[in-house]
Amino acid sequence: MSARLPWSRLIRNLLHAPPAEAPPRPPDDLVAALAARMAAGARARLGRSLAIREIDAGSCGGCEAEIAALDAPPYELERFGLRFVDSPRQADLLLVSGPVTRNMAEALRRAHACMARPAWVVAVGDCAVDGGCFHTSPAVEGGVGTVLPVDLLIPGCPPAPEQVLEGLLALLRAGGAAPAPPPEKGQADASPEETGPVRPRTGDTESPGSQPG
Repeated sequence: MSARLPWSRLIRNLLHAPPAEAPPRPPDDLVAALAARMAAGARARLGRSLAIREIDAGSCGGCEAEIAALDAPPYELERFGLRFVDSPRQADLLLVSGPVTRNMAEALRRAHACMARPAWVVAVGDCAVDGGCFHTSPAVEGGVGTVLPVDLLIPGCPPAPEQVLEGLLALLRAGGAAPAPPPEKGQADASPEETGPVRPRTGDTESPGSQPG
């Protein structure tokens, strides 16, 4: 009887739908409008599509799931000329998630050093902003700003794909002026509650829901 139980449970699970609800689908017109505006901003600023290199500096995986959604239905950013690349040498923008662990700090610096201008850096998620709930860990350096000069902070745990799109659009509109140098080690960045959903560090043009740093 005990040998049959796993098989009966497996068959039952295959025949019945999981109890979880399907994730809410964003409006198609909203996704298309955001992605089209972002593609137009990239062409105006760079003369071509925006190449993005995503790096997990030590996260739990929540922000990676939201970022991965940008490259899948219903977003599918490549149809709008936005693309993820495999090497920082091909990238215009470094998209970093998670708190910066000590074993990833040097890797981040080297990746940024390989990039050609504008070499923008975007911190995605609360942990990338200031270390989040891991900021007291001895294995963590802190937020991305403790290692690299950050052009844009996108708080959230995790931020929705639409928030990431809005933040990137705000960065393109701002023009990517020279960012401030990274803070001293151990110095905390501003908390997400003080800054709103998206905070471009430079520029005088904002996207909806954004607030200058």
